[in-house]
Amino acid sequence: MNIATAASAASTADGFPAFTIVEGNPAAGLLIVCDHAENRLPEEYGDLGLPAIEFQRHIAYDPGAAAVSRGLAERLGVPAVLSTFSRLLIDPNRGEDDPTLIMRLSDGAVVPGNAVVDAAERARRIARFHAPYHAAVDAAIDRALATGHPPGIISVHSYTPVWRGYRRPWHAGILWDIDPRMARPLIDGLRADVDLIVGDNEPYSGALANDSMFRHSTRRGLPNGLLEIRQDLIGDEAGAMSWVERLVPIVEAINARPEVHEIRHYGSHVGPVIPL
Repeated sequence: MNIATAASAASTADGFPAFTIVEGNPAAGLLIVCDHAENRLPEEYGDLGLPAIEFQRHIAYDPGAAAVSRGLAERLGVPAVLSTFSRLLIDPNRGEDDPTLIMRLSDGAVVPGNAVVDAAERARRIARFHAPYHAAVDAAIDRALATGHPPGIISVHSYTPVWRGYRRPWHAGILWDIDPRMARPLIDGLRADVDLIVGDNEPYSGALANDSMFRHSTRRGLPNGLLEIRQDLIGDEAGAMSWVERLVPIVEAINARPEVHEIRHYGSHVGPVIPL
């Protein structure tokens, strides 16, 4: 039994798998990942003491990101790995040592079910949800590498139109660290549409120690770009599919570049990188 299979078996013991896979051609040279795809919780965690409306907010997941991820994977014929659990339970886009891995307070909402999480419960959530999800991403990468086609990785997220009273002007943003091979052409491709305002490392920085892209791309020397789309633009199926249509030709053009199928270690703004 390989790592991903073992992790999947562990996480499905209670009928709640930590990830879902969209099948695609592993030799296509591209992998889609979605860290904050869903707002669900396993039954044993109830609602973490929060009212249902909080699970419709960005604190629980990235609205629209799953639809865009699935749409891209299906249109491009490439694999995708999506999380199945709310980021309120544990955040897959954080390193295991990150203090924001399990949030006690998120954008003004106190999370009662996380108030007394001790080291044992933290380790339990890592083992049952965080680790299996990342093992599935690693396994998808390994399948691609076995074909002789190192994959570029696109991580799909979404963000709120307004944050702490500030109306964010960007329609989308590309977050990245040092490796420009996928990020720069994603930015340029989107900016070719004069009606779009596209952020370069906005609304957040793409250099975050031990986050999902650091873990799966930077350490492996794989090109990557974290795509952030404003949530009001992809909040329904029509909006999400319009962004899939916009992105497909851009991504296809990037995927045709030889340099995005090479392993190159660029390092990181956040510190030393130990290549895998």
